Amino acid sequence: MYTPKRSQSSFLQFTMLILVLFSLVGCDLSTEDLEAIDHPPLPVDDLKVSTPVEQGLDPELVAELYLNAAELETLYGLLVIKNGRLIVERYFNGGAVEQKVALASVTKSYTSALIGIALDQGCLSSVDQKMMEFFPEFSSQINDPRKKRITIRDMLQMRSGYPWEEFTPPYLDMLFSNNNWLPHIVDFPLTSDPGTEFGYSNLTAHLLAVIVARACDTDLLSYAQQNLFSTINTRVGAWPRDANNYYYGSGDISFTARDAAKFGLLYLNHGKHGGNQVLSADWVRESLQTYSENIYGNKLGRYFRDIGYGYLWWSAKAGDHHFHYAWGHGGNLIILLDELDMVIVTTANPLHGVWGQEAWEKEGAIIDLVGRFIKSLP
Repeated sequence: MYTPKRSQSSFLQFTMLILVLFSLVGCDLSTEDLEAIDHPPLPVDDLKVSTPVEQGLDPELVAELYLNAAELETLYGLLVIKNGRLIVERYFNGGAVEQKVALASVTKSYTSALIGIALDQGCLSSVDQKMMEFFPEFSSQINDPRKKRITIRDMLQMRSGYPWEEFTPPYLDMLFSNNNWLPHIVDFPLTSDPGTEFGYSNLTAHLLAVIVARACDTDLLSYAQQNLFSTINTRVGAWPRDANNYYYGSGDISFTARDAAKFGLLYLNHGKHGGNQVLSADWVRESLQTYSENIYGNKLGRYFRDIGYGYLWWSAKAGDHHFHYAWGHGGNLIILLDELDMVIVTTANPLHGVWGQEAWEKEGAIIDLVGRFIKSLP
């Protein structure tokens, strides 16, 4: 392969660096491994490509990131975008550039975007509209009057008052034992007053998706395709539906890593894509505010600190860098580092049906991989 003189020196230096790193851990290294970082990724669709060096990123840090990534058994894809350019991309464990992965709860951040679009278009009038306005069929069955006070704002902030299912038995099992979720509006109790406490609720996120579909009088896939997915040149894969034919707003939408990165870029660019304002800048700003703090004891894994939550987007800090992120079970991540003009995407096995320590050992390894990289950045 022809290598321009300008990059020959950096390539040789990088090669020596990688050889040293791999020799320290006893791994085999191929020419493909070397060229994956020093040379731009293959151009596909409308993503511009470059290299870490050309975008001012230390190749040693990138080399270490990918060296460590190769050790993880459930990681499928890892890519980094800097200054709007895809600078490095690699796939593992059977992953591929065209692979559409079920991104688990990353879906919630897409649901947040669709709420913003519905507000812009007038389907919804305000985030202060009440949840029960959109579920009149259950109104007469509500015995807890607090449920009638729940607003879309409360739901976006995960302050609806519905149980944090993962930590409140038996509601996680109840939720995933069947796909008829709407009756849980009635039979799931509130564990706190609406708007007062953070509680991560899959039910709440799904109800937001149903609200968009009902308010805009359409199915969510058609609405999302017309107003979001196609506008940023992404193609959705599988997206499961509930027993009432509503697409889940809580999880398992499928995209490639590159398509997920485009969604991240949309937020990093204040709602713009290719000069078009897909999301209002105000909505992006409101979505990335921190409304809840000190979640998970204010730490996640070894490197994520100051854990917060916005409108179905997480926030944290690693080292000196604050960032926002969409987070799905198994270690599916879209990370926005606004100050560095960087997006990091990981796709991974969503670990369906696996919870607790068994899941965290794999998911936490991916979170730590990215957290260590972010912390190392100057």
